[in-house]
Amino acid sequence: MTQLKAVIIPVTPFQQNCTLFWDPETMKGAVVDPGGDLDRIVENIEKNNVELEKILITHGHMDHAGGTLDLAERFGVPIEGPHKDDIFWIDKLEEAGKQYGIPGRIFTPDRWLEGNDTVTVGNLTLDVRHCPGHTPGHVIFYHEPSKLAIVGDVLFQGSIGRTDFPKGNHQQLLDSIKNELWPLGDEINFVPGHGQMSTFGHERKMNPFVSDFALSMEQD
Repeated sequence: MTQLKAVIIPVTPFQQNCTLFWDPETMKGAVVDPGGDLDRIVENIEKNNVELEKILITHGHMDHAGGTLDLAERFGVPIEGPHKDDIFWIDKLEEAGKQYGIPGRIFTPDRWLEGNDTVTVGNLTLDVRHCPGHTPGHVIFYHEPSKLAIVGDVLFQGSIGRTDFPKGNHQQLLDSIKNELWPLGDEINFVPGHGQMSTFGHERKMNPFVSDFALSMEQD
């Protein structure tokens, strides 16, 4: 099975991890969460000779989705994701962009995603998991042959996503991590929305919010 190739491109003043990944056989690729700094994203697409096939969105927050429509128009490619429950965040992109001084444009995805959907890029097939909690419509993308998950703001090295935004839910986030991420396996590497990569196994041991120990205390 083909393993994907990827580069992480920190964008916006929030240093959000935009991911460009591609199928090395066809050189067709996707950008996940183009929050802004599109010139930097385009530079990486060109430098790696990737033919952009689509844009994937984990959730509707401005630092992840603000540049989506501009990039889609620039390359003439479709947008897939997030889950439709994040439509209220996408509808606020312009307003949020003005608030933070980052361009944001409202868009309608060509395809809303559900849990257990798949997305294809070149000859790659990625599984979609619906992981609400940080936002109600948050999804993650998982490529089993590469043992890689792109998880947006669900999970970080040593932390988890904020749940104090409108329609955030702490317990829902813990359940998403425990039920949707951990079963994928301890060896899975993940790209978080911010900060350094880690593995699910490391977080199950060390993460103060969702380690096996922390989750067992939640149940007591």
